[in-house]
Amino acid sequence: MPTITTKDGVEIFYKDWGSGQPIVFSHGWPLSADDWDNQMLFFLDKGYRVIAHDRRGHGRSSQVADGHDMDHYADDLAALTAHLGLKDAIHVGHSTGGGEVVHYLARRGQQDVYKAAIISAVPPLMVKTAANPEGLPKSAFDDLQAQLAANRSKFYRDVPEGPFYGYNRPGAKSSEAVIANWWRQGMIGGAKAHYDGIVAFSQTDFTEDLKKITIPVLVMHSEDDQIVPYVAAGPKSAKLLKNGTLITYKDFPHGMPTTHAEKINADLLAFLKS
Repeated sequence: MPTITTKDGVEIFYKDWGSGQPIVFSHGWPLSADDWDNQMLFFLDKGYRVIAHDRRGHGRSSQVADGHDMDHYADDLAALTAHLGLKDAIHVGHSTGGGEVVHYLARRGQQDVYKAAIISAVPPLMVKTAANPEGLPKSAFDDLQAQLAANRSKFYRDVPEGPFYGYNRPGAKSSEAVIANWWRQGMIGGAKAHYDGIVAFSQTDFTEDLKKITIPVLVMHSEDDQIVPYVAAGPKSAKLLKNGTLITYKDFPHGMPTTHAEKINADLLAFLKS
């Protein structure tokens, strides 16, 4: 399997298909590059080079005990883009991956990046603070860690069966295949990485990062997102960006790149071509 080794000795697995302008996909917690299958096939068919990696501690990358924070996530992404020598790249991040993309752009610079998109993403800040009253209380994330530590396998069924894909909404038709694939991706990764990752995605403040970004960024978020509430995320990020465009969806779930791939892919393609 293709991997790179970071400066602190972590092997990062990645996929790299096709040629043309590169699109780099950063996945959500606690998943893997496989969560982008639909998008990678779609954009490969449109003539793009598509790349996705497993975050450290996730998927097929090293299950290390340390470095599960946004600084390391961004630096690992930078190591991958440098290894592949990417120019004029497009970066797309979902959920935690959206935070990774934002922190990467602010921390490593934008000189080789054409555009970016963040989907159902965690910036600017998920946790509730005096400056962020719309956020979720810290106790909500403490509870996620407790559920993971108590029975990770059950927790990784409960999340996709319920709020992640909106299958808990009245009249929603759930897909066992989608739920099982979420569970599969999660269970391949490491418990320590996922446990620490809850802190990384919920308590990292991306406000200053967003202000530094000057390239065009598409922000895609649904008002019915039950994982990353809309009011504290999408509109705020778009406002903080110098060149941000917001697309709001009314009743799509957090995992809309899977459940509504056709619409998300079409809107993303239109933005890339605009």
